Amino acid sequence: MEKTIGYARVSTGGQTTDTQVAALKEAGCSLVFEETISSRKAEKERPQLQAALNALRTGDELVIAKLDRLGRSQVEVVNRLHELQVQGINVRSLDGLVNTKGLGQFAPILIGLLSGLAEVERSLIQERTRESVEYRRQTGGNLGGRPKTAPKKEKLVIRLREEGESLRGIREQTGLAVATIRKILERNKEVAA
Repeated sequence: MEKTIGYARVSTGGQTTDTQVAALKEAGCSLVFEETISSRKAEKERPQLQAALNALRTGDELVIAKLDRLGRSQVEVVNRLHELQVQGINVRSLDGLVNTKGLGQFAPILIGLLSGLAEVERSLIQERTRESVEYRRQTGGNLGGRPKTAPKKEKLVIRLREEGESLRGIREQTGLAVATIRKILERNKEVAA
């Protein structure tokens, strides 16, 4: 017998799944899995999503409030939709965006279209990232990483230490972290040696 299973998720402890669970039950879900977990967590780290996916069999239907409940990114969501479609599991979102059972033979076309769009999006993001890095290289822009300590400040660190100032005292006067101060002093020893 085909089952209709729901999955509800909220991101923070200040939120509640009550509204989603009520809507999923009203939509005919006989079983609802729910969890409070950050959307940044990988799919494998979402135990209730895994439980919901493991409970589904061919012909069953997974119901969610919105597509973003299924993954962290559009690509992840589309991949999940494709996997479920291949397994013969229908997916319906309560916001009306997706209903693979209602689409019948057109469901694979929709999933294919969404997969293509996700692939295009992934390529565009990679291209924009490459262009941005190349532009920053050409213009001498920041490529990330920790900022370099100004030479004037490094000289101040060395002078204060030579005057007998403690690392904490140097930190208070320069605003640099003790680890940074140590690195400056170590480099200075290497140069002096």
